[in-house]
Amino acid sequence: MAEKIATRDAYGKALVELGEEWPEVVVLDADLAKSTKTILFKKRFPERFFDFGVAEQNMFGVAAGLAAAGKIPFCSTFAVFAAGRAFDQIRQSIAYPRLNVKIGASHAGITVGEDGASHQAIEDLALMRALPGMTVFVPADAVETYGAVRAALEIDGPVYIRLGRAPVPVIHGPDFVFRPGEAVCLREGKDATIIATGIMVAQALEAAQALAAEGIEVRVLDMHTLKPLDAAAVVRAALETGAVVTAEEHNIIGGLGSAVAEVLGEECPVPLKRVGIRDVFGESGKPEELLKKYGLTPAHLVEAVKEVISRKKSLFHR
Repeated sequence: MAEKIATRDAYGKALVELGEEWPEVVVLDADLAKSTKTILFKKRFPERFFDFGVAEQNMFGVAAGLAAAGKIPFCSTFAVFAAGRAFDQIRQSIAYPRLNVKIGASHAGITVGEDGASHQAIEDLALMRALPGMTVFVPADAVETYGAVRAALEIDGPVYIRLGRAPVPVIHGPDFVFRPGEAVCLREGKDATIIATGIMVAQALEAAQALAAEGIEVRVLDMHTLKPLDAAAVVRAALETGAVVTAEEHNIIGGLGSAVAEVLGEECPVPLKRVGIRDVFGESGKPEELLKKYGLTPAHLVEAVKEVISRKKSLFHR
């Protein structure tokens, strides 16, 4: 069984390592350092760590000033507070002037669990993706998270990194190279493609394995960069497999499913099924129970793949 590590844990460790290399890196938090794991950076570089308390809007405003002064700020809080509560500050003070601020948004999606709907960000990707010039990363595991943090540091401009609370399987090996804007093909297949992001990548691999036992070969793409989206990989998958399923721990409106649908609609229309949270808020519960209730399990992906394959066949037999 694959080792499980929460992406927020990998984020905290990556900040410390990069802090050793880059004296310009500073870290800002909003009274959640233990949860976002920025406390690791605080212990190593106390003079480069700033806690703003429950004042996310102020934190992002200060981050803009620090970036304008030549620092590279990493701002961390829960995704629901970063993308939601501080949207105006991110838009006006960071994205509009294209300042070099990085946003480490933790506890995203319904796997926050018992904290409930008020803390479960299901619309953050839609909000951040809509901002001009914003790069959006959604790493699938700890290895990819480290690569995303380093890539964010090397990008001159605002970056949003979506992180999770729950431990997830480590998919990639130590030699993995994170390339912004390039989807990773984790499994080849000719019958359909699952394009997944974040925690749903592991679910997609499990679903593909189950389908293979039934003689159905499914391609699995890890879309770790939601913006800029790897449109070429999406079109190639559509042309070569003829059916697509997207998988995300996010509202099906505005996130990965919408991004893929936009590409397919313009370039290569094929049967598409979006697997995600179906435009409802979450609730309190254990992560595994919530994933099952909201249709985000490998079994749900298996059903979705069979549906798009059936639709593909019906098109050929008209």
